[in-house]
Amino acid sequence: MPVISHRGAQMPPSPIRKLVPFAEAAKKRGTKVYHLNIGQPDIETPKAILDAVRHVDMKVLEYSHSAGFESYRKKLVAYYGRNNVNINHNQIIVTTGGSEAILFAIMGCMDPGDEIIIPEPFYANYNGFATSAGVKVVPIPSTIDEGFALPPIEAFEKAVTTRTKAIMICNPNNPTGYLYSREELEVLKEICLKHDLFLFSDEAYREFCYDGKKHISALSLEGLEEHAILMDTISKRYSACGGRIGAFVTKNQQVLDAAMKFAQARLSPPSFAQILGEAAVDLPADYFDEVHAEYNKRRDLLVKRLQAMPGVKCPMPGGAFYAIAQLPVDDSEKFCQWLLEDFSHNGATVMMAPAAGFYATPGKGRNEVRLAYVLNTDDINGAMDCLEAALKAYNN
Repeated sequence: MPVISHRGAQMPPSPIRKLVPFAEAAKKRGTKVYHLNIGQPDIETPKAILDAVRHVDMKVLEYSHSAGFESYRKKLVAYYGRNNVNINHNQIIVTTGGSEAILFAIMGCMDPGDEIIIPEPFYANYNGFATSAGVKVVPIPSTIDEGFALPPIEAFEKAVTTRTKAIMICNPNNPTGYLYSREELEVLKEICLKHDLFLFSDEAYREFCYDGKKHISALSLEGLEEHAILMDTISKRYSACGGRIGAFVTKNQQVLDAAMKFAQARLSPPSFAQILGEAAVDLPADYFDEVHAEYNKRRDLLVKRLQAMPGVKCPMPGGAFYAIAQLPVDDSEKFCQWLLEDFSHNGATVMMAPAAGFYATPGKGRNEVRLAYVLNTDDINGAMDCLEAALKAYNN
């Protein structure tokens, strides 16, 4: 029998999706499952952007330019300009989701054996993309006791080697919800300039910042123009996860030229979804007001309920729609599987993502879970009722 590749064997499973078979089995038994495991919002995708696809006048579904429709990229220039990122349309490559933008950054800037520094916990698929490229992830731990703030500069200095090529952040952060401050971004800028590193900045949750705080893009930092690569997506911004449209943005022409070759190899991003994305840029300026208020309400409820549970620790997220909670259990993966296989409360249970999969350091996050507050407040209350009852039952 032929043997699969070492890369295929090393590819990590998704902590977000690996328990799906157990959730499906629970549903077949008639148990309601509250999905807090995945960042799939229940907010309706705006009708106007779906209508743009429904009513498109197109006789042939052609390839687009490998960088994406010029009309869309020009609209994105205006969008980014409103967020203090001043670019031109030739500095944007439209990608098949934010995932492809991340892959373009890693493949275009790094060679097998190179190292990328990432504060952990981090978006689990960074591990997968790095594995695909033969790149080594060097984690720098942030802690729940510090609210997952950026680790001190000394930790980064110690991690830099001759093979280090980049630092990657997600801001606001998935899975912690932490929002990096200007001061923290300036620290990263200092390190990148000192050691001549790229700064990969995943900014998928830009619109979701709370408590009066504002998002600051890495691409707006003066002096970092040749180092910063912005990776983006419409998935969360417009509740359009299935659209699979993202963006790769940089002012570094060499990086753009390299990424374009990868873009040409996959021919073009999906046309219908580009039409949807282009229409999204034209949504009224107040579109996010109601959405933002709804997520703020969900965040406050989720964290309040978690913090009221004995033995549970959960810092208040500053952005995105995720929270990491430390639970009074020895192994959160076993606990999350038990929730789906053996537990129900009033005919329901809750699905969460075990947090160990968001760490690269073995043994980290074993008693933590990531929760996505993407459900309405009634469902969040129902899920928290299940979790509270489950913790009591599990520990008795």
